[in-house]
Amino acid sequence: MSEEIKKNQPGESGELGGTTPGLYQGQGAFASGSEAGSNIPGNYTDGGALGNIPNANLGVTTGPNAVNPSGDAASGILRPEQARRFIDYVWDATVLAQDGRRVTMRANTMELEKINVGERVIRAAAQAVGNYTNTGATFSKVELTTKKIRLDWEVSAEALEDNVEGGALEDHLVRLMTNAFANDIEDLAINGDGATAPFLSIMPGFIKKHKDNGDSHEAAITVADNAWTPAVMQDIILAMPRKYRALKNNLKFYVGTDAFAGIVKNNGTLSDAIAEALGKNGNTSANTQSYLDGAGQTFGGARTTRVLGIDVQEVPYYPAGYVDLTFPQNRVWGFQRDIIVNREYVAKKDTIEYTVFVRFGIQWEEEDAIAWADSAADA
Repeated sequence: MSEEIKKNQPGESGELGGTTPGLYQGQGAFASGSEAGSNIPGNYTDGGALGNIPNANLGVTTGPNAVNPSGDAASGILRPEQARRFIDYVWDATVLAQDGRRVTMRANTMELEKINVGERVIRAAAQAVGNYTNTGATFSKVELTTKKIRLDWEVSAEALEDNVEGGALEDHLVRLMTNAFANDIEDLAINGDGATAPFLSIMPGFIKKHKDNGDSHEAAITVADNAWTPAVMQDIILAMPRKYRALKNNLKFYVGTDAFAGIVKNNGTLSDAIAEALGKNGNTSANTQSYLDGAGQTFGGARTTRVLGIDVQEVPYYPAGYVDLTFPQNRVWGFQRDIIVNREYVAKKDTIEYTVFVRFGIQWEEEDAIAWADSAADA
């Protein structure tokens, strides 16, 4: 065996180390193997010991040594693991979506199968009487359809060169844009109306869907000065069909920031929280003032509380004065697996442009399991 380092030399022989650079030569090329002939594995000419193939494939999008981190050639489609990470990152930046049911779709439409056995299905059994009525299950389907949405942004080459983060700025911007992408998805899923251009017209959101279809249950309420009292919250609970109220522990209120403040103020949850905090440290004047100044309180993110035995979740993108009651898993969020991320350098502008394409859809699984109230509309 021999190991040599040989430099390219001009000439015509084509032999490794000869006067013409061979196919596998490079400046200071490393070769390992035997000199027993071209058909012996590991010799110079087939380069088997090094795993070489006959060309440097930098930039080639096909073949065993292709450089194509985005997936299929020139497509920009993320590989399955990359797509899952992208969806997870978007998911983590939301409030309402994290509390719902996520479905990763293989196509732009999907059918969700439902089964319902109704209520009051038992009957009295008389002795020695064979009369009976079979109760059947009802099968139905809900269709989940995605809508293609996009996000475009650019960054100049000068910004990348001159900022203190250097090349890390590009990755930082990608994360910021992904976070903004998640916020917009949640805003669209809640407030989309399918009509108001350019943003809300993309698709109807959860609220628009159930209001238009008319299968949900509205509670007629009167709320003055944001007074979401226990009586008002009880009216919403009573608007829910009894068969769902039987599963009260699984129900949850979803409210906007203004309504959340009114619920906390009018349902004793704030005083309970203060009492609990002060109970740990002693109910003294100094401790009371310390708590009101911020010590022991939790800042940042959406908040939760509890009213009439049911959790209340603050959703910042909810409309003012709107409250609904349902099961968390009743909201279905669909993401199609093929997520496309394209990065392109535009020479004439000296910028790097990004484009992200995602197919995304939402649907209620059972609109009959929704009770809601809108104080602004009722007013």
